[in-house]
Parts: sequence; structure tokens; C-alpha cells
Amino acid sequence: MSGAKNCPETPRQKMIGMMYLVLTAMLALNVSANILDGFSLVDSSLHTTIESTESRNKFLYEDFNDAFDKNPSKVKEWLDKANQVKKNSDDLFNYIEGFKKNLVRMVDKDEANDSAYVRQMKVKDNLDKAAEYALQKGNGKILKKKINEYRIFLVGLSTNNPKKLKIYNSIFSTEKVKTKTIYVPWEVSVFEGMPISAVITVLTKYQSDIRASETETVQYLKSQTDALDFRVNKITAMVVPNSNFIIRGGKYSAQIVLSAIDSTKTPEFYIGGSKVANGKYERICNTVGLSKYDGFIKLMGNDGTELKYPFKSEFIVEPPSATVSNIDMNVVYRGINNNFEISVPGQSVENITLEVSGGTSQKVAGGKYIIRATQDGTINVAVFALIDGKKQQMGGGPFRVKDLPDPKAWFEYSDGGGVKRTIGNKTTKSILKSKSVSLIAGYGPNELIKANFRITEFTISRNGNNFVRVIGSQFNDAQLKIIDGLESKENIIIESIKAVGPDNKSRELPPMIIRI
Repeated sequence: MSGAKNCPETPRQKMIGMMYLVLTAMLALNVSANILDGFSLVDSSLHTTIESTESRNKFLYEDFNDAFDKNPSKVKEWLDKANQVKKNSDDLFNYIEGFKKNLVRMVDKDEANDSAYVRQMKVKDNLDKAAEYALQKGNGKILKKKINEYRIFLVGLSTNNPKKLKIYNSIFSTEKVKTKTIYVPWEVSVFEGMPISAVITVLTKYQSDIRASETETVQYLKSQTDALDFRVNKITAMVVPNSNFIIRGGKYSAQIVLSAIDSTKTPEFYIGGSKVANGKYERICNTVGLSKYDGFIKLMGNDGTELKYPFKSEFIVEPPSATVSNIDMNVVYRGINNNFEISVPGQSVENITLEVSGGTSQKVAGGKYIIRATQDGTINVAVFALIDGKKQQMGGGPFRVKDLPDPKAWFEYSDGGGVKRTIGNKTTKSILKSKSVSLIAGYGPNELIKANFRITEFTISRNGNNFVRVIGSQFNDAQLKIIDGLESKENIIIESIKAVGPDNKSRELPPMIIRI
């Protein structure tokens, strides 16, 4: 440093240093002619690729439209998407073409060639105009937005193809680009400080990618027209009946189909030589027994040949029938719920209803019902099923109606723990005098019939003397005095026991004898 101060540069040395800096800058800005020629070659090659791809796309769209003409219902959805791909691709391609031509006009001015080929440009090494047009005038951001929209569009059509998603997100990416030290926006990396020939080549590369992506996407869409087709080596006729079990007077219904056939084509169906509309065969069945029929399906082959596929089928017609069973017993008792189970062969429980003459019915769950008799003698249970929208009687029958059998009577009390206890033939005075003692009537826990009875009155006596009438089912204080006078081994007699059941009939039950 000290030497530099003691020996300052002469004016000549300063001039030489300045010239060196200028020369260095000029060398840095000078782009090799070989490199510029290389851009011309790449750009021309890309244009050749574009022309080839566009020719291929033309035939692809023609093939797609031909498939639509043959089977519009099957192809229309995918052809509409393909046409949208063409429109969006053309829009972006043409915008980039106009972008390129504007750049060429800026550098070549009056000598500009309208084709935007690098090899035809007059000025190929300009480093300023691309940045001016794209960055200063804002056209780069517009281009970036259009590329983003195109990428999103392609990705939306390829959600089921991860490989294509990755490709489109890569070649049409407009994310920031990392330089040696920092990240710069996409438009800066493409247009800032780049020779105009390089910029044109990059844009042509985008055009080539657009056409290639268009091809890939349209091919993918065309493949979807056959995506749900089955590849088969045999075609057979098939009869699909609603049911092979028909009730007399009911309707037999069957769908005749050609298995493995394209659902968008409509064959012709024949039964016994007569054409069947839409392949649906129906007939009213009044004859009980086995019924058979046959026919064929006619279909035109791809070469115009008429093809026939024969079929046969059969069904059984049965008279109306229903199973009606009283779950608990073979009679119906008045005043209580009688549990029945109803079933009709070939019919779901939802389509079955009951009509009870001389009683009522209530559906519980599944095929189970509760029937209550409202008259003496017999009731009639009729079973109906909903068949083809019509209510049809399937069976049923009469059931005898009987009064409920007389129940048994017994005393019941609660012990210290609140548990119900039964008083047998022997007991103590203290238990009988308990305030929880009640006279009960019923069939017991192990009986089939479940019915509730109410004790209305009874009489109590000591060894057949001093009869006292008790109203209800419990002793009062006056009646307990009889129990107080009892001695060991003496009897208390309970008789004239009256009980009323759910049928509202009063009945007298047998007497009871309890020894102290």
C-alpha cells in the first residue's frame, strides 16, 4: 500500500487501465457466433418437431371424431374435453407466436421476418430488447400467467395419471429459478440479459412442449372412451327374471340381456319369433305349474353381419299360499295379545299385511304380529301381499276364540330386602300381618299364557268360623285381628276369591288354606 502511495499512477497508466476495463466488458458482452448459430439449429429443429406433432394431432382428432360418429353417446364426453384441449393449446401457442414476432420486430425493425425463426433474424445477439419487452412492458408476467393457467388445465385432466401430473408440473413450471446466489422470478431468468436468439429458442421450446402435451392429453382422453369396456372372447344371451316363483294371477317379468355387450348399443329381442320391446318380457300367469319359453337376441356385427344369440328360460307358477302360525298356542284368547308369525313364500315381510275379522292386528317386527280377539267363537285372519302394485290375498284361516283359563291365587309379600316372596301352605302370623302382603292371581312364571289379573274381593275365616269379607287384595286393620287370635297349627281359610282379567270378566277362584 505504501508503495502505491509513494509511486502514483501516471496519466498514461490510468488510460491503459481504463481501456482494459472497457475491453473486458466488451468481451463479456460479446456472444460467440458459433453459439448464436447453435440457437438457430436448435430453433429450426424445434420447428420441425412442432410441424410433425401438429400433423400427428390432426390425424388424432380425425380419428377421435370418427369414433364419435360411430358411437356419439359413448365418445361425446371425452371428445368435448379433447376439443377444449385443442382450443387452450392453440390459444397459448398463438400467444407465444405473437410474443416472438414482437421481439423480432423490436430488434430487426423494418427488416423483420414475420416467421419468427432464429435463422432468419438479422440481429441475433441483442441483450436488451427481450428484457425491455418482457420485463419493462410487463408482457413477461402475462405470459407467465397464461402458462400457469395452461398447466393447471392439463393437471386437472390428468388427476388419475401421476406420471403425467409430474411431467406437466415440470415442463410448465414458472417457479422462481435459483442463480448462483439468489432466487429470481421465472420471467427474469428467461428474459434478463439473454441474447434475443436464445429467448426466441426458449419460447419455441415452450411451443413444442404445448403441442407434445396436447398429443399426450388427447391420446389419454381417447383411451378413456374404452376404459370401462370389458375385453371378452364370448358373447352369450341371458335372461334375468324378477322372480322364478309366481303366484297364480301374478305377473312374470324378466329382463333379457346380451352379456358382455356394449351397453350403448341396442340389440333386438325376440320371444317365439315375436319382437320384445326393450328386452322386457312380461305375461299374466293363470296356469299353475312349470312354464318354459325361448327366443334369440339379434345384433349387427362391426362388419355389418347379422348375429343371433339364442336363449331359454323357465319359471314356476304356484297357487297363493301363506303360513300363519300362532307362536304361543293354537287358539286365540280374548283380552290378551296373541303372538302370530306370518310368512309368504317369495315375498318380503314389508309387502305383507293382515286383515282380522272379529279382532285387531298390530305389526311388531319382521313377520311378527299381535292379534287381539274382539268377539267370541272364531276370528278369521286373512294374509295379503303387494304384488306388482296390487294387493292380493295369499292365505289365512279361522282361529277359535276361547276365554282365558282361570288363574291361581296365592299370597305374596316383600322380605326385609324388598324381594317378593310367596306364602305357601304354612306360614307365621308375623308374615301374614305384614303390610306388604297381597293376594295375587295369575298363571305363574312358567305358563305359556301371559295375562294380568286383579283381585277384587275375598273372604277370610278362622277354622271356618268368623267369616270376614275383604275388598281388594290386602287386609285392613280389622281383618288382621282374626290373624292375631290364631294359635299354632290353626288354619286360616281364604275363599270366595274374585278376580278380573284383561277380558274384564270376573271369575271365582278355588279356596286356599294356610296353617299357622
